Formats: sequence, C-alpha cells, structure tokens
Amino acid sequence: MKKMGAFASTLGAPGLLLISFLDSSFLTFPIINDGLLVELSIKRPASMPLYALMATLGSVLGCVLLFYVAEKGGEALFHKHAGKRAHAIHNWVVHNGFWGMLFAALLPPPTPFKVFVIAAGVFEVRLVSFTSAITIARLLRYFGIGFLAVRYGHDALPLLKQHLWVVSGSVLLLGVASYGLSRLVLRHKATAGPS
Repeated sequence: MKKMGAFASTLGAPGLLLISFLDSSFLTFPIINDGLLVELSIKRPASMPLYALMATLGSVLGCVLLFYVAEKGGEALFHKHAGKRAHAIHNWVVHNGFWGMLFAALLPPPTPFKVFVIAAGVFEVRLVSFTSAITIARLLRYFGIGFLAVRYGHDALPLLKQHLWVVSGSVLLLGVASYGLSRLVLRHKATAGPS
C-alpha cells in the first residue's frame, strides 16, 4: 500500500484521482487518498483546489462504477458485505434516498460506506440523487482536508483524527444547510417562472 501511495504521489493530481477512484470502487486504500491530498497540498498550497477536485472526481467515478456493478446483480455482494446490518441499510437507503447517501458519505471511517453504495445500486436509488449526494459529501470532505493541510501542515491529519466526530458533524450540517439553500433557491425560481 505504501508503494501505491508513493507512486500516486509522483503523479500529482492524476495520482490522487487514480487512488480515490480505486479506493471508492473495488480496492481499499484506507486514508491513503487523504494523506496524499495533505502531502500534495502542503507542497503546493495554490494547487489545493485542483487536488481536492481530483480526489472528489475520482471518488465519485469509483462510487458510480460500484453503483452500476451492484445495479446489474450485486444483491448477493450486498448481503455478503452488509451481514446482519443488511435490513437496516436497505431501509436506510430506500427510505432516505439523497439524504441517506449524503449522511452515509459524510460519516467518518470505519463506517462501511461501500455497503451503502452497493445498496444504492441494488435497491435502485435514482442515479442523480446518488451522484449529487456523493459529490457534495466528497467536495466538503476533500476541500476541508485540503484547507486543514494548507492551514496546519503535517498536523492536519492528526488534528482531523482527534476531532473526527466534531469535523464530521460540522461538515454534515454544512451539507444540509447547502442543500436546503439550493432547494429554496430552486423552489423560488420554479414558482417565479420564466421572465
């Protein structure tokens, strides 16, 4: 795993996209993408937005791939990974749609997020809701980590781990507020109609 992280580091932004894609699809690289984002952002603070976008794009694409694989026949895979939690996860994903995916995507490790992605594909969550939730959650996560890296340097990851639930809760609240505001604006535009 260290070799993969070192290789991705030499690639810069494309390496971050690759690691995030692999981590969100079929392989697991625990915190390598976060560490790589911190490392690259410390080296080139001005490029932090690019790194955060690449990590987000890779993660969203990996999740969408896993979603499609699950949609085409991943129920057995879902039950294998979900175990005793299968019924609860099924209900959560089916009844909460966008909000369920957003909340699950914002939960810190060791939350088994891939199980939620597989469940979304198996139980046919709308792709637009799924992708929107993952994109918002990943943008918040990676821009937050990038900001901390630029602000606190190598202390960013230990700081993040130390305050994991506070940071996760804050990011979740920010995501909910952002979504609520966008819905309010869109509803206002819809009622106003074309001018």
